[in-house]
Amino acid sequence: MTATRVCGLDELSPATAKKVVVDGRLVAVVMDSAGAVHALGDTCTHGEISLSEGFVEDDAIECWAHGSKFELATGKPRNFPAYEPVPVYTVSVENGDVLVDVETTITP
Repeated sequence: MTATRVCGLDELSPATAKKVVVDGRLVAVVMDSAGAVHALGDTCTHGEISLSEGFVEDDAIECWAHGSKFELATGKPRNFPAYEPVPVYTVSVENGDVLVDVETTITP
């Protein structure tokens, strides 16, 4: 696994998302309401909209433009208009740093 440091854990807050770029890929780094950190593709599969600009609620992120919600753990859409999942990447926290590996996607 080749993980890249994307931010410090202290730069994230519960129920928020932060857009980062890892190896040329846009990634939404999300801290859910329970404090767990997730990394997903930042672009909504329904349109070219940044998910990190959307809303985080419990275990999902919602696209602000059309309301599609994506599960943080799986990337699966919960409702239309999106029907394709977003990629979910391996994320780890080490010594206060958030690391993301975009070469490894999580498949539920």
